[in-house]
Amino acid sequence: MSSISSIILPQLPYLRRFARSLTGRQESGDAYVASVLEALIADPSVFPKDQPARTALYHVFLKTWDSVEVNGLSDTAGQSGSATAADRRLEAIAPRPRQAFLLVAVEGFTPGEAAQVLGVSPGDFAHLLDVAGREIAEQVATDVLIIEDEPLIALDLENVVTSIGHKVQAIARTRNEAVAAFKAKRPGLVLADIQLADGSSGLDAVNDIMKVAEVAVIFITAFPEQLLTGLRAEPTFLIPKPFQTETVKAIISQALFFDIKAHNKRAA
Repeated sequence: MSSISSIILPQLPYLRRFARSLTGRQESGDAYVASVLEALIADPSVFPKDQPARTALYHVFLKTWDSVEVNGLSDTAGQSGSATAADRRLEAIAPRPRQAFLLVAVEGFTPGEAAQVLGVSPGDFAHLLDVAGREIAEQVATDVLIIEDEPLIALDLENVVTSIGHKVQAIARTRNEAVAAFKAKRPGLVLADIQLADGSSGLDAVNDIMKVAEVAVIFITAFPEQLLTGLRAEPTFLIPKPFQTETVKAIISQALFFDIKAHNKRAA
């Protein structure tokens, strides 16, 4: 166990974070982590040696979690009264999609790594993430402003947005159109390209919008290097072109979930 201990100890703070997010409660999450450690002490052979340490630890944790029958059920009746609205929304998502969402959105695993944690194929993992996105969208459905000057790309994005339950408020091709559209009806999400039709900048449009009101923003651009310079504040959510439909769906769900969670924290 000593060699395993040296491997997993640096990962325990992250595993506790994941466990608390999954259960919605500090006490329950910490209890599950303790159970996993006890299981590893009793039988170190359950720790996969053919996986990276963090992936293996989360895999063992979820095997322990899934072995408890009640964890296979969505629980909205037994939720803590102290849980935030965002926490309650997350708990309402079906267990396996919720695990997939948290592994990527909170823990930062790649889809391939997260599929390995869950012991599923990449295709099955993409489906779980899609289900999570749909269930989140049902709870946080919002209007979306698309800032994109290429008609076919704008149409693709509109189809993605509507397929997971949101409504496209407007499609803007220039900075001025984008700001005017936002002021006309404050959407809950902005999808923004960088280089626009008249030579204006989607980044400038977003900066103008942020002076009006805070809103969740996802940049979708063929020029990510213009944003990832390290010289200034950089976007939390950035999707490079050409994009994958499933990636856009997942990032939309993450952006809305974390934007709502941030608002809840400011209001607390």
